[in-house]
Amino acid sequence: MRDIDEVPQGGRHRWEGNKNHMKRVFSGVQPTGNIHLGNYLGALKQFVELQEDHECIYCIVDEHAITVPQEPKMLKEHILDVAALYLAVGVDPKKSIVFVQSQVPGHAELGWILNCCANTGELFRMTQFKAKSQGKESVGAGLLTYPVLMAADILLYDTDIVPVGNDQKQHIELTRDLAIRVNNKYGDKKTKGVDGKGNVFLVPDGRFLKEGARIMALDDPTKKMSKSAENVHSRISLLDEPSKIKKSIMKATTDSDGVVKFDAENKPGISNLLNIYSVLAGKSVTELETMYEGKGYGDFKKDLVEVTVEALAPIKERYEAIRNSDELLTILNDGAEKADAIAQKTMQRVRGYFGLGTGY
Repeated sequence: MRDIDEVPQGGRHRWEGNKNHMKRVFSGVQPTGNIHLGNYLGALKQFVELQEDHECIYCIVDEHAITVPQEPKMLKEHILDVAALYLAVGVDPKKSIVFVQSQVPGHAELGWILNCCANTGELFRMTQFKAKSQGKESVGAGLLTYPVLMAADILLYDTDIVPVGNDQKQHIELTRDLAIRVNNKYGDKKTKGVDGKGNVFLVPDGRFLKEGARIMALDDPTKKMSKSAENVHSRISLLDEPSKIKKSIMKATTDSDGVVKFDAENKPGISNLLNIYSVLAGKSVTELETMYEGKGYGDFKKDLVEVTVEALAPIKERYEAIRNSDELLTILNDGAEKADAIAQKTMQRVRGYFGLGTGY
């Protein structure tokens, strides 16, 4: 077997060259239909900000979507819907790589390799697996192992930072554990590796998204806003018509005292609406409390409707302009080509350390 550092890398090691290189960010979103306000304020809006001073890779993770049954034609449409929404909210393909997971074979390959390094015990302990399998006699194996594929998504791109919500903290910990486990077992200090220290993988850090942007369901502010909730008025989707936005906000759960004041514990409903108003309007919660002192929830909600409709209108306009355009497919194909170039270098390195294949 040739020394791993003699294997053609197709480019420099991440550790070589400019030590002040921009940190690399990776994030993925499932193509499960229309993105709601919670997704936008809690994640996508911050993804747009990150691309200004980071090297960002954003992925539509369609292989994750099939852990549950999907109608193929609808899945294809949802992939394009989400891609168009990424671009509509401001993700710039000149600054970020945007692509579809299944167009880069390295995700599945590295997912299998990491499955061989993971333990069933740690997968059975994953909170989301326990929640989704509870009360069921049997579930698909993909539901158990998809956190390993998530780890592969991240490690495939030598990622420095993964922006996630607090509910994904356990998945980041698993990713870090797998990276460290592989480095300890297969790393070789006599080689350069990914970091100049002979390691197979970089160990990524989770960047937990701003707590103030945690958006809750409009009908039950103790639960996160969800696209799968039965009540359509529990959420505001980015492509909702103004009439739907108005109805959802005016029906939103509050409390009986009518005072516009932030108190997440005792007044979760109005506190959730204050969070939404604050992020969309660029005003602090304190400013809003002062603005609505002596006014009731009716006035507050009417104004919030206007703010929300105004904020989402340009997103919807950009979405409609790009959704069925040839430009969208060109951007995704170009993004897949760029992502695959990075992934191939990583997989060449990984195969070398694991002793896979015959070309080493």
